[in-house]
Amino acid sequence: MKMLAAIVREAGAPLSIEKCEIAEPNAGEALIEVEACGVCHTDVAARDQYLPVPLPAVLGHEGVGRILKLGAGVDKVAVGDRVVVSFGSCGHCANCHDDAPSYCDHGAVYMINASRADGSSPISQNGKPISGHFFAQSTMASHAVVSCQNIVKLDEDFPAHIAAPLACGVQTGAGSVLLVMKPKPGKAIVILGCGTVGLSAIMAAKIAGCSTIIAVDILASRLELAQELGAHHIIQNSESIAEQLLTLGGVDYVFDTTGIPALASAAFSALKARGMLVCVGVAKPESHLKIDMNMLMATGRQVRGVIEGDAVPADFIPKLIAYYQQGLLPLDKLVSCYDFNDINQAIDDTLGGKVVKPVLMMKATTIEAE
Repeated sequence: MKMLAAIVREAGAPLSIEKCEIAEPNAGEALIEVEACGVCHTDVAARDQYLPVPLPAVLGHEGVGRILKLGAGVDKVAVGDRVVVSFGSCGHCANCHDDAPSYCDHGAVYMINASRADGSSPISQNGKPISGHFFAQSTMASHAVVSCQNIVKLDEDFPAHIAAPLACGVQTGAGSVLLVMKPKPGKAIVILGCGTVGLSAIMAAKIAGCSTIIAVDILASRLELAQELGAHHIIQNSESIAEQLLTLGGVDYVFDTTGIPALASAAFSALKARGMLVCVGVAKPESHLKIDMNMLMATGRQVRGVIEGDAVPADFIPKLIAYYQQGLLPLDKLVSCYDFNDINQAIDDTLGGKVVKPVLMMKATTIEAE
């Protein structure tokens, strides 16, 4: 079947929308017509090869679409259903069976190799395969063959541009707070970086009843939005972050979305006894976190890496939808919609801080191959 996809061919280069071929879905997969796809910093990390996805590649891992065809063995959704597509997992390994699909034994295959578990890809061009199963979906395209393991059915009237960020960015931020930290009311938290993930964490901290929510970012506009969403204090100059946090009484939780070791390490030193540092940011290769081991031992502090908020999408995404519908997760304040043809502008705008969460809208009548 012919389709259009945004292809990255060289590290850091603009993506080009090109005609490709997409195969029939295998067992456990679905072919979807994509309605929308969020742009995430993980996509940019893959484009820039911080994540060494084999190029050429089709990225995108926050897809929303309608099922056109189903592979064998799929019974939880039907042709015609609208779905949001989250990260890939096999559903069979020990971690998947332990309700920890984000730590699937095959996770690196989906997220780094951008292929199926057997190494194949459903996307090709002129008979040559293209890495086209990023996060088991590659939804920066008009169509995608996706794994059904972590798809979640959507109501017909739920907006696609709101559903897309739930697949990764919002799930990561909110899940890290509500599922990993599980703060009791009255606790203090600092969020390092106020992009989609950080701002989602702020909203989740408000839902959890944290009494002190501190937002850290270099952009005044992001900090203003953070306050609107629930932050009690903002810090724009992070050079003396530890001292500033201690002046505010210290914190029970540090949530780092930046992947900057020095910043995370400095904030760690302002943790209270038994406090927790959670790291979700994609760092540059060979980045190392410097922690005083005696301080770690003597205070009972914890350091954790988290993928996708430790969420089981089928359980957590419906909860996020409910929070949105209740007005507790005002994602409209984060999202900016772009036509698929404007994908490079969407990436530039988010990297430049002009928008928080760009979402590509796949309007078939406006898509033209270059």
